[in-house]
Amino acid sequence: MNQAYVCILLAAVCPLVLAGLAKAGGKKHGVAYDNAAPRQSLARLAGWPQRANWAQQNSWEAFPVFAAAVLMALQAGLPPGSVALWAWVFIAARLAYAACYLLNLATARSLCWVLGLGACLRLMVAAI
Repeated sequence: MNQAYVCILLAAVCPLVLAGLAKAGGKKHGVAYDNAAPRQSLARLAGWPQRANWAQQNSWEAFPVFAAAVLMALQAGLPPGSVALWAWVFIAARLAYAACYLLNLATARSLCWVLGLGACLRLMVAAI
């Protein structure tokens, strides 16, 4: 099993989980999800459900960079263990990022974001 590929899968699932949290949290706080107008429905959220939606959006934005970094590193022939290490750093940073977003810890969230981006850049530079 290639752990770096597992990390790509986890990074793809993370925004789906956050979207579910946003929708469930909105329903709990009186904002019903409207599948006919999902973006408008999610735009009415407030508090932690809103932040879950924002974390979901950012997770989708971060995913292509991460997937490209892992695939570049593996295609370049970097040791799978090293690629996996940095992929797990990214996953840990993104999980912490999501938790900080939900808890409204803006500075800690930004630090987690930087750590995740740094892991991606590390893989890309190593591949070059």
